[in-house]
Amino acid sequence: MYAVRPFKKGQYIVTYRGRRIPNDEADRLEARGSRYMFEINSRWTIDGSPRWNRARYVNHSCRPNAEAIERKGRKIVYVARRRIKPDEEITVDYGKNYFEAFITKSRCRCPKCRERRALQQKKRRARHKRLARKRLAGKKGRSRT
Repeated sequence: MYAVRPFKKGQYIVTYRGRRIPNDEADRLEARGSRYMFEINSRWTIDGSPRWNRARYVNHSCRPNAEAIERKGRKIVYVARRRIKPDEEITVDYGKNYFEAFITKSRCRCPKCRERRALQQKKRRARHKRLARKRLAGKKGRSRT
């Protein structure tokens, strides 16, 4: 989901909508592949599967610009953690459990994680090049004696 207008810090963005269901039912739905579950507390979860729930399109980020807040009536709303510019993607941190269950397998695609992976890959390539040069230098040294 992308911002179509600017948001100030603390400003309301969108409400997470859907049917309120018991957590055991939510677990059964998740086991069948449903991913738009928002656990409110130890008893209740919001099933955000309906397409009219616009908040379900808010993606994960390790450096989110929005956060989920519980309002009265067990309503979940997303508010801006910082200033958000138009055309900027609205993101929240989904939490450790969701991250481990779903995102780790496909890897996080937020800019922070992409940057970290690119740096790790660059270091790995440099290390492989150094090792290859050492092996090559070792072979040349042995063949001369």
